[in-house]
Amino acid sequence: MTRPMLFSPIQLRDVVFPNRATVAPMCQYSATDGLADDWHLVHLGGLAKGGFGAVMTEAAAVVPEGRITHGDIGLWSDAHADALRPSIDFIHRSGAAAGIQLAHAGRKASMQRPWRGNGALTPADHALGDMPWDIAAPSALPVGDHWLMPTEMSHADINAVTDAFVAAAQRADALGCEFIEIHGAHGYLIQTFLSPLSNLRTDAYGGDLIGRMRLALEVTEAVRAVWPDGKPLFFRISAVDGFEGGWTIEDSVILSRALKSLGVDVIDCSSGGNQGRTPISKGRLLPPGYQLPYAAQVRRDAGIATQAVGLIVNGPQAEAALQAGEADLIAIGREALFDPFWPRHQAYAMGVDDFDYWPEQYGWWLARREASIQAMKSATG
Repeated sequence: MTRPMLFSPIQLRDVVFPNRATVAPMCQYSATDGLADDWHLVHLGGLAKGGFGAVMTEAAAVVPEGRITHGDIGLWSDAHADALRPSIDFIHRSGAAAGIQLAHAGRKASMQRPWRGNGALTPADHALGDMPWDIAAPSALPVGDHWLMPTEMSHADINAVTDAFVAAAQRADALGCEFIEIHGAHGYLIQTFLSPLSNLRTDAYGGDLIGRMRLALEVTEAVRAVWPDGKPLFFRISAVDGFEGGWTIEDSVILSRALKSLGVDVIDCSSGGNQGRTPISKGRLLPPGYQLPYAAQVRRDAGIATQAVGLIVNGPQAEAALQAGEADLIAIGREALFDPFWPRHQAYAMGVDDFDYWPEQYGWWLARREASIQAMKSATG
């Protein structure tokens, strides 16, 4: 049979991803002072062992005040890079491409870990040692009622953030990462500059679409200048704000074209987040593949590769999206938490994996067991 696209390699610049199933960046909120530890090694290593073609870390803050919570990892010093090194090395040894998402949380920084409420810090959080810090944003607008009031960033502040992204990218390169992703989604710093809902500036970094895109483009250009030519650069967007008067899919297409001209290779298409908690964190019911149309439109209208994410739960669903030209990569997030061996299990279910591609410590035993498993299935009908 023809090998499904999902389990076929894809080359981006000089990097070959062994398949098109990637791990979406998922914050674990389990670091101490921004330093990754054994939890991250086991978490990321387990996903790499599970057969994903590429494993991306959670959002790594480029400065301490850019963390979402006290538990976020960072990449603002060499010590933080050293703490991530065991995870990156294990991803490589497992045969996957390793990537890091670089981020600054902006006005959504200094908030609760999700299992403590996923909102603004409260006195109960302070009592547990999670004290707030000063936050910054394009405009002095809080996320919502009872959230911290951010300071409007000066041009010097903006330049410093760009420099921090550059320094973090250089550390990711020194770690041996094959790709990085700039986080421009979900109401974090770059996305709040993009959205007219959160950017009320009247200077060069606000106003019309060109002004609101300026920070995203400056960060991208500066990062691409230090990121090796042979390594791909991803950029994550919120394709739509989902609120009247907010960022639109048409804006995303314009931004994606501009990012492509600066050397971005893949647009990672998510949505929402500008006004606080996401639909998933609010417990809303969402349809399968609900963000696929965004990836498809950006891919078609901007002429750039896209990564789709959002309630993609099985191999046939992912394969259909790839075959339809809706995306080039499929990012698996929460489903990977439910099943860290998702690619291997889906390949098995789709009849394209005979255990030769499993880690030999597992595959050797499972291949010898398979005849008995198939006999049991036949006997039970």
